[in-house]
Amino acid sequence: MSKPEYVYVIYIQTTPEKVWRALQDPEMTKDYWGRRTNRSDWQQGSPWRHESYDDSSDIAVAGTVVESKPPRRLVITWARPDDVSKPEKTSRVAFDIEDAFGAVKLTVTHSELDAEMLRAISGGWPAILSSLKTMLETGAAMPMTQRSWKG
Repeated sequence: MSKPEYVYVIYIQTTPEKVWRALQDPEMTKDYWGRRTNRSDWQQGSPWRHESYDDSSDIAVAGTVVESKPPRRLVITWARPDDVSKPEKTSRVAFDIEDAFGAVKLTVTHSELDAEMLRAISGGWPAILSSLKTMLETGAAMPMTQRSWKG
């Protein structure tokens, strides 16, 4: 039986280069991703970490850069820090950035999910990507994503 995947498509009135930058720039991610940053050199094979902007030792997710083709495609592995070396607990996220109708079509495909991770990301991706869109189009992310989501 194959593992489920989660696909989210959103159109953003911006450029591919600005979407690419927003996925990686800590000063941008902290505003639309619950005060978290994505840290890496973004080269194929390099590690990446999704960490707290305020405490870099607080790592929510980590993985490896599988593919990096600026500004069109970024693919990373995705696992909780303790599960990075466990293939059965590692999923994969592809960010595909395309020109569409004078805007950008961003498709996020989160695949190879187990039931626990599917539940966790199903509520996260819509909020994160909606706030990313809002930030790129208006200059400010949604207030709900500008604060930490930790309980």
